[in-house]
Amino acid sequence: MISKKLRQNLIGFSFLAPNMLGFFTFTFLPVLASLMLCFTDWDILTEIRYIGFSNFINLLGFHRDIVANTLVANDPLFWKYLGNTLFFVLGIPIGMTVSLALALFMNQKLKGIIVFRTIYFLPVISSLIACALVWRWIYNPDFGLLNSFLAKFGIRGPDWLSSTVWAKPALMMMGIWKGAGYNMLLYLAGLQGVPEEFYEASYIDGASERQQFFYITFPMLAPVHFFIIIMGMIGTLQIFGEAFVMTGGGPAGATTTIAYYIYNNAFQWFKMGYATTIAWVLFFLAFSVTMFQWKFLGKKVHYQ
Repeated sequence: MISKKLRQNLIGFSFLAPNMLGFFTFTFLPVLASLMLCFTDWDILTEIRYIGFSNFINLLGFHRDIVANTLVANDPLFWKYLGNTLFFVLGIPIGMTVSLALALFMNQKLKGIIVFRTIYFLPVISSLIACALVWRWIYNPDFGLLNSFLAKFGIRGPDWLSSTVWAKPALMMMGIWKGAGYNMLLYLAGLQGVPEEFYEASYIDGASERQQFFYITFPMLAPVHFFIIIMGMIGTLQIFGEAFVMTGGGPAGATTTIAYYIYNNAFQWFKMGYATTIAWVLFFLAFSVTMFQWKFLGKKVHYQ
């Protein structure tokens, strides 16, 4: 006889089974397989060959250049593309500032404010490919909206997506525009959660609006800041779609990111073992950054 408790547990596990089966089939097993591929040399078409830690040595190792007597990276492209990826981290504080400003405006009790909130959120739910194609037209050096606008002030705009100097900032601006609406909603929820009594008490004490913002509003939004920084860092380290559609990783690799480098190794050059090695290095980088933020920023959020 099956006891009542065991029967209840079996019923519960039966509900969990489809989800767990899907997780093991489409997530856990592929991740485990990718870890195993890190130690192999495989181009899809030939037999898998075990090579130990060679991929990690080729990726992260250095060797001495006898002629120049300097240390040279075994894979200089990886470090270049890592620098490109980290450049986009600069967009996180800029995007947070823009989103917070929008949230402060959208927090007003005005007629039709919900319509404006919806408009600002539309880029978030729009297709990345469609947005990237629109921004390619905006950045067009000859008839794009941005250069046409600058021309009205006598400024000759650059060839945004073909310039090694301006290509990364151009992609960054597009990313800030697309993600501002999502962060705006997070900030808006945080603003509406600040007790009104704090503002009333500060007003009685003679605090200005500027002082209220820096001593009440901004500190009370610490959990939102923390969440946006964490998610922003993780998202930044995985940037791919914008570069793939708008620049193809160019010019001269100026917008090739680590995620794009993984794609090239796996699906352009068929170096699957090397691609999975880069992917795992990227994972440990994202994990380390997240743990660092949890350790140092998380304490401050907790104390708030």
